[in-house]
Amino acid sequence: MKGQIISEFKSYLKHLGYSEAIQRMLPRLLTEFLYNQTKPLESIEVIDVLNYYEYIKNRPNKRTNGTLSESSISHHIYTLKVFFSWQVEIGEISTNPMSTLTFPRPKTKPRDILTQEEIIEMFEKCISYRERVVLCLCYGLGLRRSEAVKMDINDISFNSSLAYVREGKGNKRRVIPISKMILGYIKTYLESERISTKTEALITTKSGSRATGGNLNKTLKEVLKRTEINKIISLHCLRHSIATHLLENGLSIEFVRDFLGHKHLESTQIYTRVKNKQLWSLKSI
Repeated sequence: MKGQIISEFKSYLKHLGYSEAIQRMLPRLLTEFLYNQTKPLESIEVIDVLNYYEYIKNRPNKRTNGTLSESSISHHIYTLKVFFSWQVEIGEISTNPMSTLTFPRPKTKPRDILTQEEIIEMFEKCISYRERVVLCLCYGLGLRRSEAVKMDINDISFNSSLAYVREGKGNKRRVIPISKMILGYIKTYLESERISTKTEALITTKSGSRATGGNLNKTLKEVLKRTEINKIISLHCLRHSIATHLLENGLSIEFVRDFLGHKHLESTQIYTRVKNKQLWSLKSI
């Protein structure tokens, strides 16, 4: 029974559009919770969740010495929030034991944000249109890594200057305007560099297959090696950077929320702690 629930939960996450990493992690964490419970799901109460919280705070870390990190504990709690909300949604339980509970949020390190000058430097150090397109997708369009990987050629409308994100986080779709400069980079890449294969993927590898997140991250690191930037940068950092730059330019937080594809405004508010500077433009490249 528990195995069936875990399998159905994984299918639910896939249906919502969660990344493959999340589809693997949350069912694994749910497995630990379910196999630590002796009650049927409909009988689990707030006290049971609190007892489990105390358990994961103190249980040994199987990979390292000591206990679980704050981030790992937060992942366990997030798993239960998603799981019990789903159980209520499909009518398996009538009361969500997580609905009245709040838990400490893990302390996070300050996000590394690239300056507008550093963004320009990165574009100047690109030696191929493929590299420019990778930067454009994650910075110019603010895509998540998974969204950039899933982007197909027909998701780019050259006539209307729009990009269609058809499978965003939580299965949320959105439409993003594209500048003429970005369209020009994409068009040149498609005509002169992209390996022609049967795949509809916008970004391909040297063998012609759809690029993976690892492929795109490798491309980013290759560009960074040619710059003087001394920061730990990921593809997601480019997304953080464009969000910050848009807000610095005075665009509304509601616009940035829709641009990034956030479901809740609270997710966008992390970028509001910025100083008022001028927005970097791709036209300056």
